[in-house]
Amino acid sequence: MCRNIRTLFNFDPPATDQEIQDAALQFVRKLSGTTKPSKRNEAAFDRAVGSIAACARELLDSLETSQPPHNREEEAAKARARTLTRFA
Repeated sequence: MCRNIRTLFNFDPPATDQEIQDAALQFVRKLSGTTKPSKRNEAAFDRAVGSIAACARELLDSLETSQPPHNREEEAAKARARTLTRFA
């Protein structure tokens, strides 16, 4: 499940709210052990996703680096090359 969580810091363009929300959802899914909560737990699940997304946004906005931002396309190409090597 957590393989979908990607590094979101120091990219150009910066991480979108949707990317942060998706990472938070994956994190809560991993912690809870379920991809879809029951009706009884749905509100708690959604609150957790919202809280983690807000904390993640706050973290990303407050981090500093002296490194230049990474290019999303270049990083995606590197990831595809690693995947080809891994599963070749």
